[in-house]
Amino acid sequence: MRNLNVAMVGTGFMGKAHSLAYACMPAYFWPAPAVPVRKIVVDLTEELAADARDRFGFENYSTDWRAVLQDPKIDIVDICTPNDSHPEIAVAAAKAGKHILCEKPLARTAREAKEMLDAVEAGGVTHMVAFNYRHTPAVVLAKKLIAEGRIGRLLNFRGHYLSDWPADPATPLSWLFQKHIAGSGTIGDIGSHIIDMARYLVGEIEAVNAVVHTYITERPEPSRGVGQSATADANAPKRPVDVDDEALMLLRFAAGVTGSIEATRNAWGRNNYLGFELHGSGGSIVFNYERMNELKVFFADDPPELRGFRTIYTGPAHPHGEALWPVAALGIGYLDIKIIECHQFIQAVAERAQASPNFYDGWRIARICEAVVESAERHGWVEVGG
Repeated sequence: MRNLNVAMVGTGFMGKAHSLAYACMPAYFWPAPAVPVRKIVVDLTEELAADARDRFGFENYSTDWRAVLQDPKIDIVDICTPNDSHPEIAVAAAKAGKHILCEKPLARTAREAKEMLDAVEAGGVTHMVAFNYRHTPAVVLAKKLIAEGRIGRLLNFRGHYLSDWPADPATPLSWLFQKHIAGSGTIGDIGSHIIDMARYLVGEIEAVNAVVHTYITERPEPSRGVGQSATADANAPKRPVDVDDEALMLLRFAAGVTGSIEATRNAWGRNNYLGFELHGSGGSIVFNYERMNELKVFFADDPPELRGFRTIYTGPAHPHGEALWPVAALGIGYLDIKIIECHQFIQAVAERAQASPNFYDGWRIARICEAVVESAERHGWVEVGG
């Protein structure tokens, strides 16, 4: 069985998730398409990189990602860094002939995302962007039901992604609240996930009409930590926030379906409330990630006395079920979805195929996110375009 040597750049929350996925994937999907070997991990300082090597089970560590990319033994580069560094690392990795898994959003702007797409296509490498939620078995089952025509012709998509982790104004000003690093706020951070799900289930989005708002206009400087783990002292000075807290958008799909999405990081009581309702001419499908093992379906051709939403508990009979747990409703979690994502990527690399979602999807979503901002500024419909 072939080994694939992985170099991972970035060691935060996503670095931990990706490392665990590489370790666990062969145990889930056996025989594995190839075995990912955690070869080298990269971070900014010796202390962070060495700690990540020991904690995440890598063989070696480095503080120089450019040197790592020149190592002929490295097959895969995994990018888990803040958004502003994605383009430089990905373009260099593609030129070095490395296959690439990059965390979302792909880039801060559509222009940067297109540069990354052009580089991987020119390099002929396999590439994936980590919109992992679409790999949830219940969501893949929803896609299957749609493809089989079980709910008829699609009419309407209603999506949402609500969370509350930065709803407190005392949440520190991490890089996630700074446009020059993140590119956008809620739109790119969590809005991109539900946009990806809308495209996955319904098809391309051709126009948007949006409202964007920032509720908390300044936050305290962080004293320690990064990202969602950052903390601030009680008397820390405050600095301005220049990204969005909430986005509401109407959608027009190329297939003629109408839709809407709400994404906010200021919804107290909502932790990871990602979900959708899909209505068709012959039924409806409802999904809520906070109950990720369940899919609710309504079929209009049921006898009148039996009509109502039924709950399907995903398990062995459903997508990816043969590799997960042997009992329906036994329960899977976030890490399981990252393991599925890892398998999809490693399989694509091993078969010299293209992964999904890939950098093309990342670029299209970046275009949609920019159209959302433009629509809010212009107060009207904006065509997404190419």
